Amino acid sequence: MEDLTRLIISHERIENIKNNSLELSKEEAHYINKVMRIKDGKKVFIANGKGSLWKAIKVKNGCLEINQLKKPYLFQEQEIYLLGIAVVIPKSGFEDILKMCTEIGIDFIQPLFSERQVNKNLNFSRKLLRWNSIIKEAVEQSERLWKPSILNGMDIIEWLKSRDNQERVSISITRDDTCYDLNHWLRKQEFVNKKGGIFWNVIGPEGGWSSKEIDLFNKNNITFVKLSDTILRTSTASINASSILNQWRIDLKLRN
Repeated sequence: MEDLTRLIISHERIENIKNNSLELSKEEAHYINKVMRIKDGKKVFIANGKGSLWKAIKVKNGCLEINQLKKPYLFQEQEIYLLGIAVVIPKSGFEDILKMCTEIGIDFIQPLFSERQVNKNLNFSRKLLRWNSIIKEAVEQSERLWKPSILNGMDIIEWLKSRDNQERVSISITRDDTCYDLNHWLRKQEFVNKKGGIFWNVIGPEGGWSSKEIDLFNKNNITFVKLSDTILRTSTASINASSILNQWRIDLKLRN
């Protein structure tokens, strides 16, 4: 595939394009013109974050013309087995988690709140806008065709109650030699849900889970898993879990 600059444009904007002409936002035009220095007549890739990729030509500073709008240059079906990371928001490093989980291949990122969370004073609406921008940039950089979804923040207990039958949840824990490692748990799930669904790993707070939360996990038969024989920081644990999840999915497709 050609090595062209990529832009992520929302599916809704692409659906509303007329005469194959895409008007860029001020930020997008700045990126194309000033950062990447794309000249008129040069090609770029446009992706919608939902599997489709088009070639486009810069026709003027604030406008691109998309070739064959009804027939994408490339289309990728969404995975059957989707991967989710749910993370109790740490005091620092969450933006790095977003970047790296996106690059690795995670499909859903769920910010969580818990009793022992260090960082609780968040302007969440404002943060969500910034986090979506970070994910968008990571999708462009990594050349993914499917953009991960970052969900609204939820309390861990309420989030667990809202899961459905197409979702499988494991919770990472430390200092417990009796639980499965994450990869072992994932292999067991293959026989439980052969039609796919979302497979989650939950990364806890820096202060650890409270006794109330542990009791709820046990009451709801949520499986505890371990990621490592060492104690990992939240950011390290999130990246490690993401890598294990993604490698499991790759191996699963190879076996099938």
